[in-house]
Amino acid sequence: MPLTLAHAVHSELLIKKSRFLGCVQPVAGRAEALAVVERLRAEHPGAAHVCWALLAGGQSAANDDGEPGGTAGRPMLEVLRHQQLEGVLATVVRYFGGVKLGAGGLVRAYTDAVAQALLGAEKVTLQKLVQLACTVPYAQEGLVRRVLQEAGAALGEVVHGESVEIAFSVPEDVVAGLRARLNEVGQGQLAWLA
Repeated sequence: MPLTLAHAVHSELLIKKSRFLGCVQPVAGRAEALAVVERLRAEHPGAAHVCWALLAGGQSAANDDGEPGGTAGRPMLEVLRHQQLEGVLATVVRYFGGVKLGAGGLVRAYTDAVAQALLGAEKVTLQKLVQLACTVPYAQEGLVRRVLQEAGAALGEVVHGESVEIAFSVPEDVVAGLRARLNEVGQGQLAWLA
């Protein structure tokens, strides 16, 4: 079962006067990852490189950001794969210290920066969320909200019109039980939306 991270974790390495600032963090996909990378570029204008690796299903990618090809992004990606992670971005900001490390040294530095951050990371099981929506009469809104809260559902948009439309998301493994419970408390007045 794939794992993701509970929150961002940082590391810092000094190798032959070069400073490597590593970070591993959960992300939803490529767009969020690219936004993080751009923020890092803005926060570290004096950095020589901002290398990154994203492991997120079909959106996985790696970027060496000017380092010799295959010495930064790809090795960082392999560290994430080895840990069986999903939905995770690894970044390493490098401040060049004036001493060249060579291809092998760069690979070791970038993988070590990511591995050090992962040592302190809390890994959690990645749960696929399912988006659902239903309508209920106003009189049943409070009861439905309580059932959703008990099930650990994340409440989405709630629209009050002729009836109450409630959107929510839940882990895939609780969908069947939650649907049955809501149908029961809805007493035939709850309708599921596509």
